[in-house]
Amino acid sequence: MIAAFDDFQTGLTTRGRCCAEARPRPPLPPSPDALLFFPAYLAPFAALLKMAADSEPESEVFEITDFTTASEWERFISKIEEVLNDWKLIGNSLGKPLEKGVFTSGTWEEKSDEISFADFKFSVTHHYLVQDSTDKEGKDEVLEDVIPQSMQDLLCMNNDFPPRAHCLVRWYGLREFVVIAPAANHDAVLSESKCNLLLSSVSIALGNTGCQVPLFVQIHHKWRRMYVGECQGHGVRTDFEMVHLRKVPNQYTHLSGLLDIFKSKIGCPLTPLPPVSIAIRLTYVLQDWQQYFWPQQPPDIDALVGGEVGGLEFGKLPFGACEDPISELHLATTWPHLTEGIIVDNDVYSDLDPIQAPHWSVRVRKADNPQCLLGDFVTEFFKICRRKESTDEILGRSTFEEEGREIADITHALSKLTEPAPVPIHKLSVSNMVHTAKKKIRKHRGVEESPLNNDVLNTILLFLFPDAASEKPLDGSSAVDNNNPLSESEEYNLYNQFKSAPSDSLTYKLALCLCMINFYHGGLKGVAHLWQEFVLEMRFRWENNFLIPGLASGPPDLRCCLLHQKLQMLNCCIERKKARDEGRKTNTSDMFPGDAGKAGDQLGPDNLKDTDKEKGEVGKSWDSWSDSEEEFFECLSDTEELKGNGQESGKKGGPKETASLKPEGRLHQHGKLTLLHNGEPLYIPVTQEPAPMTEDLLEEQSEVLAKLGTSAEGAHLRARMQSACLLSDMESFKAANPGCFLEDFVRWYSPRDYIEEEVIDEKGNMVLKGELSARMKIPSNMWVEAWETAKPIPARRQRRLFDDTREAEKVLHYLAVQKPADLARHLLPCVIHAAVLKVKEEENLENISLVKKIIKQIITHSSKVLHFPNPEDKKLEEIIHQITNVEAIIARARSLKAKFGTEKCEQEEEKEDLEKFVSCLLEQPEVLVVGAGRGHAGKIIHKLFVNAQRLTESSDEAAAMAPPEEELKRVSSPEERRQNSVSDFPPPAGRELILRTTVPRPAPYSRALPQRMYSVLTKEDFRLAGAFSSDTSFF
Repeated sequence: MIAAFDDFQTGLTTRGRCCAEARPRPPLPPSPDALLFFPAYLAPFAALLKMAADSEPESEVFEITDFTTASEWERFISKIEEVLNDWKLIGNSLGKPLEKGVFTSGTWEEKSDEISFADFKFSVTHHYLVQDSTDKEGKDEVLEDVIPQSMQDLLCMNNDFPPRAHCLVRWYGLREFVVIAPAANHDAVLSESKCNLLLSSVSIALGNTGCQVPLFVQIHHKWRRMYVGECQGHGVRTDFEMVHLRKVPNQYTHLSGLLDIFKSKIGCPLTPLPPVSIAIRLTYVLQDWQQYFWPQQPPDIDALVGGEVGGLEFGKLPFGACEDPISELHLATTWPHLTEGIIVDNDVYSDLDPIQAPHWSVRVRKADNPQCLLGDFVTEFFKICRRKESTDEILGRSTFEEEGREIADITHALSKLTEPAPVPIHKLSVSNMVHTAKKKIRKHRGVEESPLNNDVLNTILLFLFPDAASEKPLDGSSAVDNNNPLSESEEYNLYNQFKSAPSDSLTYKLALCLCMINFYHGGLKGVAHLWQEFVLEMRFRWENNFLIPGLASGPPDLRCCLLHQKLQMLNCCIERKKARDEGRKTNTSDMFPGDAGKAGDQLGPDNLKDTDKEKGEVGKSWDSWSDSEEEFFECLSDTEELKGNGQESGKKGGPKETASLKPEGRLHQHGKLTLLHNGEPLYIPVTQEPAPMTEDLLEEQSEVLAKLGTSAEGAHLRARMQSACLLSDMESFKAANPGCFLEDFVRWYSPRDYIEEEVIDEKGNMVLKGELSARMKIPSNMWVEAWETAKPIPARRQRRLFDDTREAEKVLHYLAVQKPADLARHLLPCVIHAAVLKVKEEENLENISLVKKIIKQIITHSSKVLHFPNPEDKKLEEIIHQITNVEAIIARARSLKAKFGTEKCEQEEEKEDLEKFVSCLLEQPEVLVVGAGRGHAGKIIHKLFVNAQRLTESSDEAAAMAPPEEELKRVSSPEERRQNSVSDFPPPAGRELILRTTVPRPAPYSRALPQRMYSVLTKEDFRLAGAFSSDTSFF
């Protein structure tokens, strides 16, 4: 790509040689070289010359060449001019004087475009400081006698050494400039001829357009940050030049040598040289923190399962950095306003004592990616999501093998559950909970080979199932965590937004335990082992009617993660099964022990469970058991008895036919309503509760209904599937209100569909007359069909809408087949939820405003990512990275507070100042030290450097271990400070100088224009950046 430059220069040489050979033949048209260097605005004159050449006799013209065609160089210049015009950088516009610190606190913006020289592409970028609207009002007025704004900025002292800005801003103090650089990172302009060609292009473009914004060209490799440029005004010009060396000559390591360079460069013809303004900054680096211990204590792994701490430690996430997150402290001592004769700095002596510097500023260098405990915990848990192994592959032979053979035949499993012998309820204990799992695991591997030992496993199970330690099992409701610093509303919003689980739930605790097991106890194998034990515990509780603790009662909460919904579904199944078993046990105990079996045979279905009605039945009090010998589910005896009880007449709903039926399943009498045809009071029936559903079941049901299509038959079938609950309620209503009609049911079930109006009867009295709504009168609608199909069966003898046995087995199977990766996917929202709560808890202790803002961003981002199923790994990694960053910020705050001793301050005012200073160090790139070396923070910084120097230079251990207070008093003495100033601070890691003056150039009678030179000297780098202005009116 750079070959375009070489081709262009080769073309110059060839054309020049050809024209030289043709010179003896007059008259000749201008040479191609001459036309090439014509500016664009001289193109008409070139055309006239071409016409003059064309007027020669045809015999002398051997070839027709259009020399007015623009060359690649002219096109390049034209493109630069076009970009400058598009960005409206024409003319001079003066802004208000720059305020102090505006380069750092202000907003910088940039525009970019791309141009090319032949095949070599350049990027053009306009960098500018955003100014107020009031500044733009003066842009319309062009002042010819005023020097450009950039030249005035060269002398501005309000923003020397900005902590965060473009390098050209730091070197030249510019508020606006344009940079032309190779577009590709690997391209570079290396040869001197190409650099000069680009500078010529810039100079011509600036002259043609009248642009007064500095225009720079980046040369050499990009890592060197070498720029040359130019700024033009009315009769003035500033050349921006630069020198970059690896090794600095000895005579230029101090102020006197740099002054000699500056003076010789400006070449001022005046005998008494105008005074040179000097700004100096020396930077000292503190790297040794050995005298201060890092306050973060490593976690005690043994204490996690010890007797003192106990299993409660499994509910707490670790926090903090394992290493000091502050690696260096940079102290910048600045002398902003000096003149040449005031200070001496040469190779023999220097007056630059950092203690005497009027300005101190500090910045901290953060450790790159410090190891943080919370971030590592979440990251390691997230890695499980990418594993492919199943639990059986991780642990070896399946421990569920024998159990699978036992439940392979579902009828066998159901018969086992419904044996007439009462279910033995053992005393709940940890040994009972894990005996099955340990028994089966020992068959395939020894105890010593188990990923989790008994102590760890028992501790975790006690933490997850606290009812195991008590005589009486808990009711399964969630225990409120009083240690949670967040309010209920905040907690609700978090788990609702993250789609995780409440912070006091079993699912949440399980996520924390798996996270800790993965990090400390066995990794992936430990996770698989604990999950296997958990699944076995779930089956143990289902078979023995023990409610699962840490789960809110009621149907599954669709706002939580799917695993939490599954556990809630299992708890619903246990509740239903437990209620039936207790009801059957109560009814059996009321009979004579010897006649219990007979009574069950002699009592008909209508006479069973009368005690339930006496107690006042509720929606879930029916006593049905799909595999029970005492219940009826469309078996032959049930059908025959229903027929004998007036089932057929019940379909028609006639009052005479159904009047002989005995009412069943009444909950309570309705307050006002009566049956329309016989005037009997209307009773509200006991109904079945709708079947609880998890989100995956709802999705499956939606897919099945959607596959039925839009045909009439499909719509009819869809309506029948959705009316199962309606049919059950109708049957319960018919059983509770013999002789009722559809109108009676609608008045109770859907009052809006029964329209009443006042009419005058035959006797002239005003009476209320009602009728069904229009949609109820549609022939063959689902309500009418369901009413005709419904039989007078109370809820306790109906087929269950919710088959808890089948649903519980489905849940247990779902849990058993989960791979560790699937489990981690389910629980990752809970882990992120816990991490956010931990970060908020730690932030409340430190009160860092920056962290508050980032936490809000994390919550907003997480709610968008986690609320939908199967989030992308990249987005999850971003959330974890944000949490790690917040943890590192809090760790840095604690590190700085420990180093500056904020907790040791006796005076409240000093403590507040230090805390504010530490907070600014976290949020700002550089912080000014109030009072410099004489302020409270300055004295502490001085003490830090003194102690570091003592440890580095002194061989006396007693001196190294001297108390910090005594050290501070000793070095605070003025006499000793002057004697030991060299040893108090290490050699400066960086020396920056800015030299400014205003002198006439190039002649004594020229206009006095600003001159500036910036110098930076580090251990392996030396750079001079000069801006030298000259008057071009007569030169």
